[in-house]
Amino acid sequence: MIFIALVFRSIGVLICLPGTNLNRKEKLFCIIAYLPKATVQAAIGSVPLAMGLDCGQIVLSVAVLAILITAPIGALGMDFTYKNLLSKDIKEKAIGS
Repeated sequence: MIFIALVFRSIGVLICLPGTNLNRKEKLFCIIAYLPKATVQAAIGSVPLAMGLDCGQIVLSVAVLAILITAPIGALGMDFTYKNLLSKDIKEKAIGS
């Protein structure tokens, strides 16, 4: 389920990028950069449990699992690919040089 959500998230990123001046490699990096999305999972994962719903524990468990899977994948993906996927101008802006 988490990986299916990542596929849809990646498609969403691609839908948002057609009007940009980014090349294919830079668009791929954008997809990788949007993989780790722990903020939303952390914010809403505990709501069903707090509301007393029977599915609350499962929802919270899946939210934590999503964080544990996507955060390292995204972080490592960005760390290992930025040199090859980003142009020099983009790299300088990203690191603040």
